[in-house]
Amino acid sequence: MMLPCLKIYNADNVAVALTALPAGTIVEVAGERITLREAIPAGHKFALTDLQENEQIIKYGYPVGHAVKPVAKGAWINEKNIKTNLSGMQEYTYNPQGQGLPVAASTATFRGYRRANGEAGVRNEIWIVPTVGCVNGVVTRLAEKLRAETDGKHVDAIVAFPHNYGCSQLGDDHENTRKILRNVVLHPNAGGVLVVGLGCENNQIDAFREMVGVHEHIRFLETQKVGDEIEEGMKILRALYVSAAQREREEIPMSGLKIGLKCGGSDGFSGITANPLVGLFSDFLVAQGGSTVLTEVPEMFGAETILMNRAQDETVFAKTVQLINDFKQYFIKNNQPVYENPSPGNKTGGISTLEEKSLGCTQKGGAATVVDVLAYGDRISRKGLSLLSAPGNDLVASTALAAAGCQIVLFTTGRGTPFGTFVPTMKIATNSALYQHKPAWIDFNAGTILEDETIDAACRRLARYVKDVAGGAPVNNEKNNYREIAIFKTGVTL
Repeated sequence: MMLPCLKIYNADNVAVALTALPAGTIVEVAGERITLREAIPAGHKFALTDLQENEQIIKYGYPVGHAVKPVAKGAWINEKNIKTNLSGMQEYTYNPQGQGLPVAASTATFRGYRRANGEAGVRNEIWIVPTVGCVNGVVTRLAEKLRAETDGKHVDAIVAFPHNYGCSQLGDDHENTRKILRNVVLHPNAGGVLVVGLGCENNQIDAFREMVGVHEHIRFLETQKVGDEIEEGMKILRALYVSAAQREREEIPMSGLKIGLKCGGSDGFSGITANPLVGLFSDFLVAQGGSTVLTEVPEMFGAETILMNRAQDETVFAKTVQLINDFKQYFIKNNQPVYENPSPGNKTGGISTLEEKSLGCTQKGGAATVVDVLAYGDRISRKGLSLLSAPGNDLVASTALAAAGCQIVLFTTGRGTPFGTFVPTMKIATNSALYQHKPAWIDFNAGTILEDETIDAACRRLARYVKDVAGGAPVNNEKNNYREIAIFKTGVTL
């Protein structure tokens, strides 16, 4: 049975309503009876004591802001009476918290596809990837024709990935586009890839071919050089399809899994249910010798020192500091406030400040040691928990996680979203109401943690489900064919 409210940490001076509570409701928190002075929406906070102006408001055991005016005991705390403590750049000191999880000997496996380079895929799909947005129509038509011709019976999917970039870009934007597209093309979830170029774009197909390297399952087509690009493309795709169709799943150790950690449409339950659940799963996978990746750098602001102090050594600490400061400088360079967050949907869901959002968000990284920090467009190179530079934007960050080599993205949400990136994008609901309301979007319910299931039991259930998905069970974005890529852009368009 669900409790009416929850005080998360002993040090907290707020509690969270687990269901909508009318004004005048008497709740018992930590042995004390409190009368609510106003209605508290589900997921929102209320004061456990009288708070004075400028007094720190504590949640998750940390300050999440300060009161901008006196707040009475039992009153609703939201963005109207709390303000962030965060501002601009700051100095950081390495205070290591000890090393985390030992890698356990394990016989656990999943049924995946072993690729020629030793990597493991959880899907065997045919992908058609444009070097430039000018050929988006071509790649879309090629995918449609191959699906119609084959019914897609012998591969997991046939997908085109149109995007807007590949030309009229300079500097970092141009290189970011090339790196993300390279990583898409090299991803082990693809059993066959056709790269389609135009011919006059900045992302020249010969240079891109050199960047990708020689692989038997990757082919290239420059459309300005052929008479009928659809006919030529279909010849290549038919051969790729026949080859990919011969591949079969085999047992692969769980250490071969690389999982992305992402949240979007967060609410007041995110830091209580889904995010700590995903963090527990991350710790489990790391202990199996696998890899997880945490991103959304702006949603680390306010909780970044927790991650810094879990750095494996001073080198990783310094890279984490650079990760945070570089993203702050990105805001400053564009004359934008560093702490322009949370979103309207977050506020409606019960999140009032960025540090409150970040303290919930970073729980997806569990308690493992941070072993590496990846630049945008980098690929995973070390087993364990890594941090990745990317914005909070759902499509851009999820694409970056998949491009880093993650075969699956675990995506927690309290508000719901249908999208998916180019790998299975598993939606994990923070509350049962969302899970029941959006069955065509949500794949897994973490709201049971508020009801009758322990977080350990939920983690075992999630681990089984991830194994099933890695073994071929489709998630909702795949069932709905909601698949796309989005590339981070920071500079000039010519």
